[in-house]
Amino acid sequence: MSNNKHVSKQVTATILSMSLLTVMAGAAIAPALGIIKAHFAHAPALLVQFIVSMPALLIIVTNLFFLPISRRLRTRAIATTGLVLYVAAGAGCFFVDDIWLLLALRALLGVSVGLIMPLSTGLLAYYFPPEEQARLMGLSAAMNQMGGVVATLLAGLLATVEWNYAFLVYLLGLIALTMVWLWLPDEQLGSANKRGVPFEPRQLLKFHPSVVGMLLLMMIFFVYPTNFAITASRQAALSTHAITIIMVGLDVVAFFAGLVFGQLMHRFRLAMKYMAPLFFLAGYALFLAPSALMLCLGSALIGVANGVGVPYLNTIASIKGGRNSATTVMPLLSAALYAGQFVSPIVVTPLGRQLFGAADSAAPYKVAVILCLLFLLQVWATRHFQSLPPKSTN
Repeated sequence: MSNNKHVSKQVTATILSMSLLTVMAGAAIAPALGIIKAHFAHAPALLVQFIVSMPALLIIVTNLFFLPISRRLRTRAIATTGLVLYVAAGAGCFFVDDIWLLLALRALLGVSVGLIMPLSTGLLAYYFPPEEQARLMGLSAAMNQMGGVVATLLAGLLATVEWNYAFLVYLLGLIALTMVWLWLPDEQLGSANKRGVPFEPRQLLKFHPSVVGMLLLMMIFFVYPTNFAITASRQAALSTHAITIIMVGLDVVAFFAGLVFGQLMHRFRLAMKYMAPLFFLAGYALFLAPSALMLCLGSALIGVANGVGVPYLNTIASIKGGRNSATTVMPLLSAALYAGQFVSPIVVTPLGRQLFGAADSAAPYKVAVILCLLFLLQVWATRHFQSLPPKSTN
């Protein structure tokens, strides 16, 4: 089933429905982080931040073993296993009141997303030709952000009832699970790759511009969900409702950026690689003069950066990886994406305190500005290694 003419709209919608869920692994409960922190006041602040970033660690491990998993299980079995675990581990946090048990369930949620994520982008490269992948990767990123909009809004509202109600947003996985049962074809993706090792260093060497770029992009972006709810209430005295609206607004902006990504790639092919680091830089710079207006504008710019940055790196990698992308480069990109999420608080929080002092509430954003400059340098240094996709004739 390699010709996109044979791919039904239901199959495409099913693949995109999985993209809707992946962002929810961490960022969905970010608006509730302030309330969760208050509930677990006895726990270290970094441990509370791990509630958002813990799934990333297990996503990374699962991604690195995705190739042997795909050789033993077909796509429908992988997707079903991932989605059942997603709902059980995600919504299961509603029933626990111990932070260590909560972190354990968040780790299991990471395993589930590690199974879903490579399929949500790799199947687009499997079914569709290169000239259509920029549009579809943008649409996938848009669906990812739409999931963030719905989940962030629901989690923020539910958290005002009680902190643990925020985790009920993971019941949305039941929708994608139903679609998988009804429409997802049962492909054997791993059979195309004869090597049985979980990770091939030569793949990292081949795709290093996209992989390193994704790592830096997510380290920068995740400064936002792990800090914004806490710092916005302190810096600008914003309520939980206002914080939720701003964070939802970021996802809305990123959603529309993903929708128009295909057209942007067609018109600004050479400049697109610089768009994410520059918009991130401008967004976090605005946070250094905190006010409600600056926080809103900065959030919008960060939304644009994330909305175009992720599909750009996915598109470049999928063109290079071809139809085997789901078992080669996409697991690497997914691992890099969540590695960035996981290490972001570990790097940013201590570095901010070391460089700017523990009393500086804007310290994480100052570190983000430094990382943006590093990202910009990485993009410039690897520009000759990045291949642009062919222009669409549409």
